[in-house]
Amino acid sequence: MQVRVLGCSGAIAKDCRTTSFLVDTDLLVDAGTGVGDLTLEEMARIDDVVLTHSHLDHIAALPLMLDAVGSRRARPLRVHALRATIEALRTHVFNNVIWPDFESIPSADAPFVSFHDIVVGQMLQLGSREPKLVEVLPAVHTVPACGFAVRRAECGAHWVFSGDTERNAPFWERVNALDVAMLVIETAFSSREHALAERSQHLSPAVLADELMHIGPGKQYPIYITHTKPAETDEIMSQIETLAVEQVAGLAQRDIRWLKADGVLTF
Repeated sequence: MQVRVLGCSGAIAKDCRTTSFLVDTDLLVDAGTGVGDLTLEEMARIDDVVLTHSHLDHIAALPLMLDAVGSRRARPLRVHALRATIEALRTHVFNNVIWPDFESIPSADAPFVSFHDIVVGQMLQLGSREPKLVEVLPAVHTVPACGFAVRRAECGAHWVFSGDTERNAPFWERVNALDVAMLVIETAFSSREHALAERSQHLSPAVLADELMHIGPGKQYPIYITHTKPAETDEIMSQIETLAVEQVAGLAQRDIRWLKADGVLTF
């Protein structure tokens, strides 16, 4: 399975695109500004989108992508999200004020998009060309949110994505029961902004270290850091590296890597 990193930044700037991952060719995980790097043909091949939550940096490109390729598709793009996320999209985006209601365009019988409720703990089989199993994982954020564990339908280890989250013991309880190939986890703010990270329910380096202590004994896999704010990325990276060198519990002897847009994760 391949995961193409379209965007992994917590905000925009030159060469910084917000959260979006293309799994194989037909599944999009979140729809941040990184989607804009896909060609029309690549966008048209996507059959399913799973969304972690409703914040703009994770959904900004969805309405634009539908406008770009909706007429090229033979069936609606299927968007899977928590009920609260879907309600937010209908109320605040696809409302014929901010953007057209593509659930009824070009017609109610043949729309550009269809929305599908998901719940934490649910297992989805998605992808018509390259079937994948997607498990919905818990997240703790300022709005209803989730993460995902994705693997090929027939077999294989999981690509795990935390989504936007703060401290989250139930997440680790489930992840420790999975065969994990790699973990993508957010660390949005530096330690200097610890109070802001806590208020906005994101991780900072010290809290990341605490969270990684939940990884089960004997579990080893690459851990990719995502969702750093562009103005703080260097500081966040330096702080995590320092904590790792100092052998701080949670980061000691962990394989910590930095996620970069345009990268491809293969396993």
